[in-house]
Amino acid sequence: MKVISLHKGTEFSDVYHYGKSKANRTLVMYVKDNGLTYNRIGISVSKKVGNSVVRHRVRRLIKESLRLNGDRFRIGLDIVVIARGTAKDRTYEEISGAVMHVAGLSGIMA
Repeated sequence: MKVISLHKGTEFSDVYHYGKSKANRTLVMYVKDNGLTYNRIGISVSKKVGNSVVRHRVRRLIKESLRLNGDRFRIGLDIVVIARGTAKDRTYEEISGAVMHVAGLSGIMA
């Protein structure tokens, strides 16, 4: 699945305000219906996670997990994934497992 990103702050704000959230120790996921024929993804990694190198690594791992597993999700969603501080020490397999876990909790699996 091609990853189409949320870019504007207002798009993130809408998902935070109107979406439903689920979380585990590593990630928080907000999900909102967007009424489109594709999903849009936003990833947020704050400075609490680490320096820019660490933050970018975590962002890449989350994005890759969403890219590889995105075809398992329902269509027509805006999804924002927020990394918690514990994400910085995780491997790809752990991040991918956390993404799929919160996706299952959110009920977005097709």
